[in-house]
Amino acid sequence: MDVLPLDRQVCFALYTATRAVTARYRPLLDALGLTYPQYLVLLALWERDERTVKDLGAALRLDSSTLSPLLKRLEAAGLVARERRADDERSVAIRLTARGEALRERAAEVPARLVCDGGLDPVGLAELRDTLVRLTAALQRQGEIDAGALHG
Repeated sequence: MDVLPLDRQVCFALYTATRAVTARYRPLLDALGLTYPQYLVLLALWERDERTVKDLGAALRLDSSTLSPLLKRLEAAGLVARERRADDERSVAIRLTARGEALRERAAEVPARLVCDGGLDPVGLAELRDTLVRLTAALQRQGEIDAGALHG
């Protein structure tokens, strides 16, 4: 059996699914004045407000050079505030503003639209998410093993 046809590739299925999901989110997020990465930052803050940049980066799996411009734009839009922590001047805390908190209610409609438009019921979407989380964790573990072998 030929393993190289494009339609048999998991990577291609993930790639096209990611593009389709992001494209479906775009008009929903445009109505909120957000980009997809900004939405992800807000999701993390709505889950737990007042996080450090380092903590947000870990939650979103983003480095600070990618996260900092997102935070600056969210701050300029009045959705978050950045403040140096009094207990550690090197650390910056990010917190939602009243406007950022208020946007949560409107944003709550976004995931429901994906359920309606995605052709999967909530259970099917949850199973897909869980499978992707397991795949990501396994690939990250293998990457760490490979990196350790290279540097070991």
